[in-house]
Amino acid sequence: MTGGMAFVYDADNEFDEHVNPDTVVWQPVATANWRKILHSLVEDHRNETGSDFAAELLAHWDREIGKFRQVVPREMVTRLAHPLNAEPIPQRA
Repeated sequence: MTGGMAFVYDADNEFDEHVNPDTVVWQPVATANWRKILHSLVEDHRNETGSDFAAELLAHWDREIGKFRQVVPREMVTRLAHPLNAEPIPQRA
């Protein structure tokens, strides 16, 4: 994820227990722009691999979107082409 972003599917809601808050920020996918991008990524994955899991995610998208976390290195938050959400992400000291 060097310099980028990740979308993590967190079906068991345990991601918070396994992430280093000093290096990244994470949150549910909060804007229409990022939701559209994530949907497109999952769709592309399904189309290219025939993944049944991706097909199930898409079939139940309204429920499953809430199980994804958007993860960004702290130093990249201000460099994103589109904000993560409407409110600025607090910076750690």
